[in-house]
Amino acid sequence: MSKASTALKHPPVTAPSEPAGATPSFSEIAIAIDRERRRGRGAQSNDSGRFEAEARVAFDDGWQSLDELPPFKTTVGLDTARKVITRNDSPDIGFDRSINPYRGCEHGCVYCFARPTHAYLGLSPGLDFESKLFAKPDAPALLEKELSAADYEPRMIAIGTNTDPYQPIERERKIMRGILEVLERVGHPVGIVTKSALVTRDIDILARMAQRNLVKVAISVTSLDAKLARAMEPRASTPPKRLEALRQLSAAGIPTTVMVAPVIPALNDAEIERILDSAAHAGVKEASYVLLRLPLEVRDLFREWLMANYPDRYRHVFTLIREMRGGRDYDSQWGTRMKGTGPMAWMIGRRFEVACEKLGLNKRRSKLTTDHFARPSRSGQQLTLF
Repeated sequence: MSKASTALKHPPVTAPSEPAGATPSFSEIAIAIDRERRRGRGAQSNDSGRFEAEARVAFDDGWQSLDELPPFKTTVGLDTARKVITRNDSPDIGFDRSINPYRGCEHGCVYCFARPTHAYLGLSPGLDFESKLFAKPDAPALLEKELSAADYEPRMIAIGTNTDPYQPIERERKIMRGILEVLERVGHPVGIVTKSALVTRDIDILARMAQRNLVKVAISVTSLDAKLARAMEPRASTPPKRLEALRQLSAAGIPTTVMVAPVIPALNDAEIERILDSAAHAGVKEASYVLLRLPLEVRDLFREWLMANYPDRYRHVFTLIREMRGGRDYDSQWGTRMKGTGPMAWMIGRRFEVACEKLGLNKRRSKLTTDHFARPSRSGQQLTLF
């Protein structure tokens, strides 16, 4: 491909003139990947990660060379991490440890705040994030080893807070199920977040854990609009399947939460009440929401997606986002990053609270216990007599 060519088969994804005070992009021009090559994917482009010494962008040099490139196919590599529990000290989230069975996520949600983590692997937070995945097959064994440490103090482990543990490759890999088997065996509490109906596969384990107050499951329902959900979350379960999963989990006695996440102003915020009502009728007792977050490369990827799918709403959406983020595209300050600030953010929060009150949601919060935790024996450890 010629770097000197000025004839672009795939035009740059550019936005209308930015409102005053807009934050400049990581890349002023992003070349959109041909639609056929990225069929079923969320991101429009695949720019190099921000830590790379060189930036490579594919464009047509006049010899139709782009036509020869294959479509983006899902590949799965192995993550040979020596530990599986990740710690955090963030004061505005309700857990201090988590597990991610996979790196990258095939669901392809364009707004996913975990996308920038792929840059640490030398890959793009764009299409690479949803097509070049890494699995941790040793996660169950590593987890059991970490739980057996003499100084380990049990507290709820969160799974699915970064990438989805029930994304499509879990059907064959079954890493998440292996993790649950370990947690059930040692009596350790776990909180699960997912967008996949595949979670119902593990109802047998989850129901037994729920009887001992060891598990709760949150499913994110972003929109009930099939067209919007398909464009925004191309390989996640459809909204009806997520609601059905909530119904099955609730019927099995498993504490469930519906997450309206993320709330995107002028795109899906009008659906808050409908989503909560549908979830309540499915038997859900708890609900939460998170405002759209656009850290690092996610901002540019979401902007590209918005221009490709809803160009008429671009300026309005970003104007409202900046009103809730102190004039910026994103504010990472603890305490406000999840909900935003300002009149619009207040109105969204109030609508959510009123809807929950009417539907009887959040009357009680399920609390998990560590009373059943039995530290697993370490390899080669002598068993006690009593």
